[in-house]
Amino acid sequence: MAEEGQAPPPDDDCPWENRARMAPPPGPRLPALVQSALFSARPVAFLDACRRRYGGVFQVRIVPFGRLTYLADPAAIKEVFTGDVGVFRAGEANQFMRPTLGEASLLLLDGDEHLRTRKLMLPAFHGAAVRRHAGVMADVAGEEVERWPLGRPFAVRPSMQRITLEVILRTVFGLAEGERLLRLRELLTALMDENPAYLWFEWMRVDLGPRSPFGRFLRLRDRVDAILFDEIARRRRDPGLEDRVDVLSLLLRAGLPDGALRDELMTLLLAGHETTATGLAWACERLARHPEVAARAREDDDYLEATVKEVLRIRPVVLDVARVVAGPAQVAGFDIEPGTMVTPGITTVQRVGDIWPDPEAFRPERFLDGSPAPYSWIPFGGGVRRCLGAAFAQLEMKVVLGAVLERAELRAPPGRGPEAQRLRHVTLVPERDGEVVSTPAQGARRVAHADDARGHAGDDGVVGDVLGDDGARADHAVVADGDPA
Repeated sequence: MAEEGQAPPPDDDCPWENRARMAPPPGPRLPALVQSALFSARPVAFLDACRRRYGGVFQVRIVPFGRLTYLADPAAIKEVFTGDVGVFRAGEANQFMRPTLGEASLLLLDGDEHLRTRKLMLPAFHGAAVRRHAGVMADVAGEEVERWPLGRPFAVRPSMQRITLEVILRTVFGLAEGERLLRLRELLTALMDENPAYLWFEWMRVDLGPRSPFGRFLRLRDRVDAILFDEIARRRRDPGLEDRVDVLSLLLRAGLPDGALRDELMTLLLAGHETTATGLAWACERLARHPEVAARAREDDDYLEATVKEVLRIRPVVLDVARVVAGPAQVAGFDIEPGTMVTPGITTVQRVGDIWPDPEAFRPERFLDGSPAPYSWIPFGGGVRRCLGAAFAQLEMKVVLGAVLERAELRAPPGRGPEAQRLRHVTLVPERDGEVVSTPAQGARRVAHADDARGHAGDDGVVGDVLGDDGARADHAVVADGDPA
């Protein structure tokens, strides 16, 4: 692959004319369609190859996003995460999710509106607020694992999807078993199974009736919305609202209007459910191939927590995070054209050998020896855009894995190698959905409850200064396509 690295010709009208012009980042000169095909088929391998050839900052061209500047260098990532939020605009980069999440979703907001909404939502995801849900997480996980087949291979990801959806419905909505919970569960599952092509291609967002892809999506979304708005209205009338601890009740008391509440609830339901389920599927896939890790995690809560972090490093759920550059900017000394995207690469920075010794090895011990280098572990993004549900997700992974290890011994299916990462919608999933063989556990392990999570969900950077980011503990995570380990 030949490099792109030539500085553009001088332009007297360019707003950058008063400073030295720098070359744009290097990158492959393959046609955009070829790069897009390579990216779609094996995204992690493609980006790793670019990093090895061009360094920690490089450009690729991906349909329909155009030219993307990928960052696999922690110093460059820091520049973006701590840069001017008016220049590096995450909400603008996430606009493709608007049809599903709605225009008031925290993921789609920028500037003062984003910070104002984030401050309103933050108490619902404070450490103490998160820890109170650990018991529900453990109960739901235990009930599901007890139904697992024994002694034969099965894909664990659908099971994890059921667990995380149930946890979200109970902790976000405070719903108990009943017709409303069953209906919402069915509709959300159907909505997530819809063809996502309309997300990427705006020209496909045409309603041609209930049998057309976008028409079917809109009608499903309207049915979900009807339940959400009805539940919001019911909750506003609930005389016991002040005593409820579910997320919906906390957000109502924070003062969010109905439209914004709907969008934030949809964001939590879809983004929080799918990503955590995928992370748990990867955890089971890794533990099945590393029984020594599973044995130690079964007995040691600190090691179990480190295992969660190592899973998020070596098998990330999300490929990258993106910012649209809204004005003249430089990153790592390279000029970035306004209107293009810079994308801190979760998968790439988390397997850089200079930062992570033996990066393809699955070794939770890395996280027992101190914090990772700043901006080298970023599974939840960083800066003021760091995922609001990071503490919730990490606690849920720890509690669910604790329930699994208490009840099951996991091993890899005979004759099946490690699973490669495949891009599905916006997540990196195991190619066979995390196949494992489960047998009853020989030793008992106490399921992690709220007290076990003390110091985990409350002090990981999520509940600190919402405007700031020290980059040490809060901003660090993903990995190889077909890890040989």
